[in-house]
Amino acid sequence: MKKKLKQLELFLKSSRFDRGLRIGIGITLPFAVLYFLGYFEYAPAVVVGAFLNAPGDIPGSFKRKVNAILISIGLTMVITTLILFSKPFLPLLLLVIAIITFAVSLISVYGFRASLVSFSGLLSMVIAFAIQKETAQEIFVHVALMGIGGIWYLVVSFIFQKLAPVKDQNQLLSDTLLLTGKYLKLRAKLLTRKNKRNARFKETFVLQNQINEKHETLRETLLTARKRSGRSRYEEKQLLILLSTINIFELIEAKYLDYERIDGIFGAHKEFLKASKKLNKIMGNHLIRLSEILIQNDKVPDKEILINALSKASKSITNYINTVKLPEAREGALVLKNLYDYQEQLLQEIKTIRRVMANVKEASKVSLKREDSSQFLTLQEYRLNVLVQNLSLDSTMFRHSLRLSIAILFAYSLGFVFDIQNTYWILLTIIVIMRPSYGLTKERSKDRIIGTLIGAAIAVGIVLLTQNVVVYAILAIVSLIFAFALLQQNYKSAAALITISIVFVYSFINPDAFEVIQYRVIDTVIGSTIAVVANYVLLPSWEVNNLKQVLLNALKMNKNYLLATQELYQDPSKNKLSYNVARKEAFLAISNLNAAFQRLTQDPKSKQRQFQLIYEIVTLNQTMVSAIASIGNFISNHTTTPASIEFHILMKKIANTLEMSFDSLDHTQLHKKVAEETAEDAQEKLLDKYQQLSNLRDENINQGHLELDTETLHALQEAYLIANHMAWLKSLSENLKKATEHYRASIVDDQETFY
Repeated sequence: MKKKLKQLELFLKSSRFDRGLRIGIGITLPFAVLYFLGYFEYAPAVVVGAFLNAPGDIPGSFKRKVNAILISIGLTMVITTLILFSKPFLPLLLLVIAIITFAVSLISVYGFRASLVSFSGLLSMVIAFAIQKETAQEIFVHVALMGIGGIWYLVVSFIFQKLAPVKDQNQLLSDTLLLTGKYLKLRAKLLTRKNKRNARFKETFVLQNQINEKHETLRETLLTARKRSGRSRYEEKQLLILLSTINIFELIEAKYLDYERIDGIFGAHKEFLKASKKLNKIMGNHLIRLSEILIQNDKVPDKEILINALSKASKSITNYINTVKLPEAREGALVLKNLYDYQEQLLQEIKTIRRVMANVKEASKVSLKREDSSQFLTLQEYRLNVLVQNLSLDSTMFRHSLRLSIAILFAYSLGFVFDIQNTYWILLTIIVIMRPSYGLTKERSKDRIIGTLIGAAIAVGIVLLTQNVVVYAILAIVSLIFAFALLQQNYKSAAALITISIVFVYSFINPDAFEVIQYRVIDTVIGSTIAVVANYVLLPSWEVNNLKQVLLNALKMNKNYLLATQELYQDPSKNKLSYNVARKEAFLAISNLNAAFQRLTQDPKSKQRQFQLIYEIVTLNQTMVSAIASIGNFISNHTTTPASIEFHILMKKIANTLEMSFDSLDHTQLHKKVAEETAEDAQEKLLDKYQQLSNLRDENINQGHLELDTETLHALQEAYLIANHMAWLKSLSENLKKATEHYRASIVDDQETFY
């Protein structure tokens, strides 16, 4: 019960509920004010205007939010005007529907915010079918009032922004800490649970993508905040938390361990890994608790449990050495020591977040030049050529726009021929659930139908209990607020609440609530069926055919990240910024590849060609990013020896292998090569360096020098990590090249032959 109450508290204090309130006030207040002033006939148009322009109100840059809503207002006004004037002329109306649906849905090529503006435009087209205006004067008055409603919602959003200026950012930071905590706990499970690793790996893909999306939105919000006046103290604190969460994410990525090697090293001694695993779990739970505190404004929890867990992880290294004995224990001890160092760094970042949240005055201040910070922003390209480039059947969005246009025309024609009472409900269902990918459309369709049935059942129960219009009005408002609050978090519940709200709103127009419920359910099922069937048969866009560009970008960014790490090794102070930017780009690229793989898993089994091969490619790319991050993290946090010639030779070999994979997939000619025997020789020399240091340490032990000084320990750690990770990267790049060539031969070449 206590847990449920805490979840309710977090929800009511969240920016999601805040957004539901904004929309609720934006819709209900004009109704109430115009009713009491005696101008109720103007209320529906104002309310529609407010409702239509709410989607663009999402977290991010305030300037971009305002621009999105203003563009949405203009777009919805124009579309409504066109539909209302075309309604009396069926051929013209069908043409206008087709043009609007195609053109407006194609706006989504400009990114997520643009897709919400596009949704507002499509929604205005559907709602226009429910509006009965005959004369030009009535139409223009209605459209003008819609514009006023849109401006009114913008004012409401602005007021909420001023009243709680940091709520969206806090929610995003809270969500990021929550996801990062879950990710850290999931990675802990990979350490010892050998039989469940494949399933866990697939779970990591989802979390990585979600975390990267949060990081991108937070960068946009915090790095562009108050450029002219400078950041406030609170924004400084938020940026510190963001930077620490990004560092934690990189550290987690950097320890994407060679689990097969670890299994071989520890064998029957897996119990010595349990302390490290438990520490990860405790730190993950601590991050989750911190995410809750950001919303609840509670006290920061005690850190003793973290310190004790770290101490136990340190003792497990000594226990392992005492049990297995040197020199046999050296390799395992170095693995545990590297793992401990990484966890110690994680704990330092968590402590930074704790200090910031506890308002410790000594918490370090962010020093980031404006020109440097701009390099971490992923700017959306809004030029016309982006749209032009997508005017091709090769474009997923172009196919989606055509498919949606045909589905909408078919649904409207179906309603016209069979004289369906509320055809626009069918159109609304199609617009809400239809997505570029079949899997997501099918999933949303299922949630929509189930949610509608649940909402209808609840509405029937309420109607049977009471016929009180006051109760209906209250339920309509409350359910609408909660529906919008849950829309992104739980679509099924949101669909149920929207159904309840619509049923009771329509009860004021049609006293027979059961008839309203019946039509709502039937129209939802019809619309969902059309959307799913259209996605399957009309210019289907199967993810297996869309992976090429995503994979090419991942290969390119992996190579750039590898070379940036090489430069970091040469001069850490000079090349730190370029390394961080390359790291961010590589993480985003692998996140996009993971997201594409997730969409692939949602496609029908018959359309998942070469599934295991694609999974191998995704996993190899992911592992490469993590192996590179591991080297970069070690260089960033330790004083290292100068990079050897052998290191540079292997780096060049790995980079060229990645380039060969890219060129093979892109059908371009490779000009540079590194002789295999040269690379093999360099690999042996790196391993020999570690072996020499290891032998020297054995001699010291034999002579009675048991104490290990820090300099020797770091030298051993560096030699071991560099030698093994470079060999690992070389092997990964070669396997990736083979897998990529197989992918090109079995999928890409067949696809190009087909076209």
